[in-house]
Parts: sequence; structure tokens; C-alpha cells
Amino acid sequence: MSDLAIETDGLVKVFGANRAVDGVDLRVPAGTVYGVLGPNGAGKTTAVKMLATLLRPDGGSARVFGRDVVRDADAVRDRVGFIGQYASVDEDLTGTENLVLLGRLIGFTRPAAKERAAQLLAAFGLAGAADRQVKNYSGGMRRRIDIAASLLNVPDLLFLDEPTTGLDPRSRNQVWDIVRAVVAQGTTVLLTTQYLDEADQLASRIAVIDHGRVIAEGTKGELKASVGSGSVHVRLREAAQRPDAERVLATELRALVQLDPDPVALTATVNGHGTDLGAAEQAARALAELARAGITVDNFALGQPSLDEVFLALTDGRDEGRKGTEA
Repeated sequence: MSDLAIETDGLVKVFGANRAVDGVDLRVPAGTVYGVLGPNGAGKTTAVKMLATLLRPDGGSARVFGRDVVRDADAVRDRVGFIGQYASVDEDLTGTENLVLLGRLIGFTRPAAKERAAQLLAAFGLAGAADRQVKNYSGGMRRRIDIAASLLNVPDLLFLDEPTTGLDPRSRNQVWDIVRAVVAQGTTVLLTTQYLDEADQLASRIAVIDHGRVIAEGTKGELKASVGSGSVHVRLREAAQRPDAERVLATELRALVQLDPDPVALTATVNGHGTDLGAAEQAARALAELARAGITVDNFALGQPSLDEVFLALTDGRDEGRKGTEA
């Protein structure tokens, strides 16, 4: 039996002149959270819909637990759950009514559906809102009832398509805890997201997709190492000195310097010739050169590149010509 939940080879989907998915190869280990990261229009949602048998591929192949998503679509559907970007429950029904209705549709008896609904509402912190209409739920509560609905029968593979879009930080953390709990029970999760911190928090491996293609894939550490061995963060005393500091850092580190939203802050990636020691030496030389240039530094730190910096480095210059509305 394969230890892969998902395998794709050259997966393609075309909408008119737009190749929304343009030859995607994926290998998703079973029992993990696999992140698919990319901007709007990258092809994430289209790829997931093909894997969930909601769209038919125009080229290539895809298998879920060894079953072809076209030839064995019914068998694939028996093993997967899908949660899209928007609430799929009926807003005019209560939380209990939604879960009981869906439970009945998938074959539960009425008593069994009521029992399972009560279990899920309690587990997701919604027992107190069980008899309220979903239209009166907060955004975080709606996402939780959506996920609960997908777990009436616990799937072997759960697709989460940007599950925390628009949620406040507390609600996002609640959804993250639910994802971790689902995986702990043995379910594989394929998570698409635009939030780099979300992928960093949850995913053991990440594929970065842009313009319908996988442009990088690996563990978080591998992706971070691919763009440099360190990241220098500088905070200046005076905002007026930032242009000079940018020139010094670009020269000393031989790297693109990012101007942070804070007007006195800058960030740059350090290659360090592949070693942490080299990165530290480069950073020390840059700090000394800033001092020689008369630039006052209030804070200077060397750390591992963030996924934000990885993403910017990988997709730099690729935005031109982005087409379509599919995510």
C-alpha cells in the first residue's frame, strides 16, 4: 500500500486561453498537513478541485490513495472531505439542524445523526450555539461548523481551501487547533493558504505554486535554506538614514534589501556561503560598515529567513502577466 495520500503527474487545467494549472507534480505523504502556498490566481483552488473530483483535469494524472480521480471518482469521494473558502452550511438552519440534515444525507439514522451532531458541536466549542441559526454565528464559528460538517464521517483526506480567510487572530488559532486535532486522529490534510504564518504553523511540507506551476517544494527548513542561511533585521535610530543603510547593506551582503513597513526598519537575506558561521561573519561586517558610515542602529538581529522572505524571493518578478480569477 502506498504511503502517499496524493500523487499528481503533470496535472493541467485550462480555462479558455488561461492554463490555470500548468503541469503540477505533487507527492503528499499520508498522515500529514501538506501546505499549498501561493497568491491569488496561482492555481491552488483549481488544483484542489481536481483532486477532490469537482473538476475534470485537461491533462496529466492524479491519484488519491492510489485511486485515479477520473476513473475511480466515486472511490475517491468516499475517502475525502472538502471545505471551500465560503460557508457551505444553510444559514437559516441552526447548528444542530445543519449537522443532523447532513448526517441523514450521508446515511445516518436520525438518532445517530443527532448523537454525532451533539458530539461535534461540543468538540468544536459550539454546544452553546447549537440552537442558534448559523446566520447569527461569527466568522470563526461559521468556519468551525463548516469543518464539523466535513467530519460527520471522518475522511482519510481533508481538503482545506483557505480555511481562515477573513478571520480574526483568535478564530484563526481555533481553526489551527482543530486542524492539528484532525491530523492527530490520522487524517491527511491538504491546506491551501495565502498566509505564510499559517503554512509555517501547520504544514510539514509545502509546495509553492505560482502561475499554475510548482516553483518550490520541501520542508519549511529546506525552503528557508534555499534563499539564504540567515536573515538580517535592522532597526535604525532615524528614518532619514534608511536610504544610506539600504545601500550599505546591499553592498556588504550582496543581497536585495527589503524596506519594512516600519520606516526605520530594513531586512536582508544573508547567503553566508552555505554556513551559519559565514552568515554571522557577513552580518558582523555589515554592522561595522553601518557604524563607519555614521548610521545609528538601535537593533540588529540575525535569524532564519521567514516564509514571507522565502515567498518574496521565489515569486519576485513573476506577478506580471498573472491571469484569471481562479485561486
